[in-house]
Amino acid sequence: MAPNKILCVAEKPSIAKAVAQHLAGGNVNTRSIQGNQYVKNYEFDFSFGPPWGNCSVTMTSVLGHLTEVDFSQNYRKWHSCAPAQLFEAPIETTVAKDKGPIADNVTKQARYAKALFIWTDCDREGEHIGSEVRQAALEGNRRLQVKRARFSNTERAHVIRAAQNPIDMDDRQVTAVSARIELDLRLGAAFTRYQTLTLREMGGDLADRLISYGSCQFPTLGFVVDRYFRVKNFVPEKFWSIKVDQLRDDIKVTFSWRRHRLFDRGSVIILFERCLAARTARVSKTQRKPTSKWRPLPLTTVELQKLGTEDLYNKGWISYPRTETDQFDKGIDLRALIQKQAQDQHWGPHAHGLLNGNFKQPRGGRNNDQAHPPIHPVNYVSPGSLGQDERKVYEFVVRRFLACCSEDAKGELTTIEIEYGDETFFANGLIVLQRNYLEVYPYEKWESSQHLPNFVLHETFEPTEANITEGETTPPGYLTEPELISLMDANGIGTDATMAEHISKIKDREYVITQPRGGGGRGRGAGSSVQQFIPTTLGVALIEGYDNIGLDTSLGKPFLRKEMEAKMREICAGTKSRNDFVHETLDQYRAAFVRIQQQVAVLRAACRKYVFGIQP
Repeated sequence: MAPNKILCVAEKPSIAKAVAQHLAGGNVNTRSIQGNQYVKNYEFDFSFGPPWGNCSVTMTSVLGHLTEVDFSQNYRKWHSCAPAQLFEAPIETTVAKDKGPIADNVTKQARYAKALFIWTDCDREGEHIGSEVRQAALEGNRRLQVKRARFSNTERAHVIRAAQNPIDMDDRQVTAVSARIELDLRLGAAFTRYQTLTLREMGGDLADRLISYGSCQFPTLGFVVDRYFRVKNFVPEKFWSIKVDQLRDDIKVTFSWRRHRLFDRGSVIILFERCLAARTARVSKTQRKPTSKWRPLPLTTVELQKLGTEDLYNKGWISYPRTETDQFDKGIDLRALIQKQAQDQHWGPHAHGLLNGNFKQPRGGRNNDQAHPPIHPVNYVSPGSLGQDERKVYEFVVRRFLACCSEDAKGELTTIEIEYGDETFFANGLIVLQRNYLEVYPYEKWESSQHLPNFVLHETFEPTEANITEGETTPPGYLTEPELISLMDANGIGTDATMAEHISKIKDREYVITQPRGGGGRGRGAGSSVQQFIPTTLGVALIEGYDNIGLDTSLGKPFLRKEMEAKMREICAGTKSRNDFVHETLDQYRAAFVRIQQQVAVLRAACRKYVFGIQP
């Protein structure tokens, strides 16, 4: 038995099991814990290197957060106080009832340990869960040394490096998350209780409904409602354009108008008549130049809001799936990762090509969360051994990674520009010469267009045909999930790890429904893979009601939450205190709350209009 004991605690059982198997080298004892069937204790020896040396290890886990935050008992019932009192009501942090046996296990194991190694996810939320583990462990052993493993996937060599190079916990991240948890509780409870109790008095469909509020939930709904009104209120406009055709070498070349289009038919007719009066067109520009279609950036969570990523990570097939990073650090051995994919019958030949001289260092984006690399495959798994959703996601992750390490697609772009009367027209022709990354990445298209015949600079010709064309503007479509995620990301609503939760919440509350783009029955589910969001009458009423109240910043807009996220980053950077952040944010929302109480008739009017169909 090694002289020193180290307690290692992961965020979830699957990670604890994977880490234990790698560190133990197969020689591990597994023990169940009392009170929870999922959490196990794995016992083995491991050499951590200096200063720890050879140690006996107990590797266990939690199941996410150990603790929960709530108001003290006197404020928990909905009618126990006025909703406004929740802005200052005392709160308390306790171990969640269903997590008691797990916390007790950590406390018990810590009594015999010299050090605690935290193996929670390396993001803000994971750091806070690590602090909860630390608190439970210190209750059993106040002299415990606490470190954390910095890791982003469960590949063996990566796990061993993380175990032998632990770092200190980042308490600034812990502080930022604890402040956000308090604010989410206070704001969510105050506004939810107020609007639910107030609108239930209207009876009908609202009589028994929970009308929840969340500082991310409502801006997310606001994006959907804003697009809905853009579609509903859209008025098409007619426009006119000029098109010039030239038949040369049996190839019909269509020249597009440089002005694109005008909304005044009379002006287009005058310009068109000037073209006809000129009779001939003159070639004013011929250009043939190399062009490229850039390979994609490394993969981030915002681009991968699909099913299956978490399971693939837990099983050790891909890296941590919640990251904003779109650049690989120079220290990552990308060729070794490519080598693991060379055995696949579908993308293996492309991987071999990269290893045999075609490898290119991936492009770097602008984001690096300093915690995780971009999402990438860490091990090979035969797609046939995965479920349907997992297989699609795993294949996409692999193909995206291989595409990142490939050469840009290469082509040749020809541009011909002509002057006809006083107007300029142009035609483009593309020839794809080398598909490169597109060979392994079928999710993007870049096709050759019709080859352009030869035109000589300054030559003149009489166009075969010239016409005025007519069209009209078309309305935007309802918001799709990718579009909604992009809007949330651009406006700081939620994190890469929580955006899907906020979208799910507005669906569960029946503030929105989804339907396949292109029609079909309304509902929450199947059909086309691209779902579009349409607000319900209640969703529209809530957003329009709050907009009409005249708040300095409407609750349906993203600006207040975006400011909260920015201040959390300041806490993490050490430039803002938790106390200042909490008080500033509560003051902003308290002012909005008072205004809503004064103008609640406006909110009720919106509900009468949309939910009950009563026009003012």
